Amino acid sequence: MQKSKQRQDPPWTILNILQWTADYFASHGVDSPRTAAEILLADVLDLRRLDLYLRYDQPLEGEELRSFKKAIRRRIQREPVAYITGRSEFWSLELSVSPAVLIPRPETECLVEAALALIPAADSKTILEPGTGSGAIALVLARERPLVSILATDTSTAALEIAGRNIRHHGMEARIQLLEGKWFEPLNTGSLFDMIVSNPPYIPTGDIPGLQPEVARYEPRRALDGGDDGLAAIRHLVESAYRYLNPRGYLLMEIGFDQSAAVKALVHTADQYMDFTVHKDYSGLDRVVQMRKKG
Repeated sequence: MQKSKQRQDPPWTILNILQWTADYFASHGVDSPRTAAEILLADVLDLRRLDLYLRYDQPLEGEELRSFKKAIRRRIQREPVAYITGRSEFWSLELSVSPAVLIPRPETECLVEAALALIPAADSKTILEPGTGSGAIALVLARERPLVSILATDTSTAALEIAGRNIRHHGMEARIQLLEGKWFEPLNTGSLFDMIVSNPPYIPTGDIPGLQPEVARYEPRRALDGGDDGLAAIRHLVESAYRYLNPRGYLLMEIGFDQSAAVKALVHTADQYMDFTVHKDYSGLDRVVQMRKKG
């Protein structure tokens, strides 16, 4: 009597699991489903995304499949891809990230661009970044302007651990100093800088529950919540920053797209600044404010 042959499912290859995952993500309303599938699978297999297509017929082994399925479940729960992989990119720099820090946004590159435009390459400026988070802004400024020195603060020990990891990874320990504390509190009396640059929380408290689940559920509330009107942190920076600026030093901040008029009013009331300027982001929306301490 002939034994019946046990049926075996065909192996999951890189190509067919990518297609299945992209379709599955799309059916669950996940943004950029194909890209998310590629990034997660490349992370699990420790490959570049390009390599996925060079090895399209490679089968996945047991542990690889288990790890990838775990990543899929996390993404379906709307956890951001960057938190699942522990990595994000900003200004072509790879950064470590965790739920302790905000994931760097393309819009924040507009803040960096505005700051760089004010710093000649041959100048040795001093810069303060309050609320550094992952250290993304400080790292780009240090890389693009090799003579500047930067002091960055944050109230979160966990965020400073991430920032420190990124600073060491990119070899910037001699250029960027980290201090723990809220905004200007860690500074020594009499500390003065040529520039203060910050991406403060600016979302009104009541708006946070309506944000994308990836943001509202997972990103650190302290890095998002700008108080009832969204201006609490911005107000504090405007009212305090001039005390830590050299005469004619610059203050630059990222803001919400609809906040420039309100911020201009705060600046007028403070009566410590001149040359108020608004920079737009890549979508044509107000995104960065720039001002100068009166000389």
